[in-house]
Amino acid sequence: MEPSADPVVTESVADGVTRSLDPQVIPLDRLAGYILTGSVSAMLALAALITWIAADSWWPPIVVTVAWPIVTAGLLWLSYAWPPIDYRYHTYCVDERGIEIRHGVLWRSVENVPRSRVQHIDVSQGPLERRFGLGKLSIYTAGTEYALIALPGLSHDRALRIRDHLLPGESQDAV
Repeated sequence: MEPSADPVVTESVADGVTRSLDPQVIPLDRLAGYILTGSVSAMLALAALITWIAADSWWPPIVVTVAWPIVTAGLLWLSYAWPPIDYRYHTYCVDERGIEIRHGVLWRSVENVPRSRVQHIDVSQGPLERRFGLGKLSIYTAGTEYALIALPGLSHDRALRIRDHLLPGESQDAV
């Protein structure tokens, strides 16, 4: 019997391997940072214009006009440099017991969600996430503190597979 030309590989997401987010999260975060930078820069430009028109003193327009390019340059640099750093420190691990999410550059955090505590799970995509093929996995648990655990930056297909694995009542070998 000949092997199929297009074999279907059904690798379980619950392999216990610590994984990074999808690398597409870096350009997504950079684009979001550039959009934020453009918005802040436009507001500062408007503030500079208004202070030049309405100020009674000479120093407020000068301060706002000097601050505008400095803040814009700082935000542009941060928008470019921060996403790869954040990517390096954001990992997750799915096994038969549940999911563990590690994140944080300066303040690091580890969140463990056992399958038995999961109430429901959403996978969502915003317009920018859809453009990059990414999704956000939102896990709702019992309790009030940390009742919502979010894992953004997964490929949409992987987020759906993790959701199917973690859903309450699913078999232990869900794929």
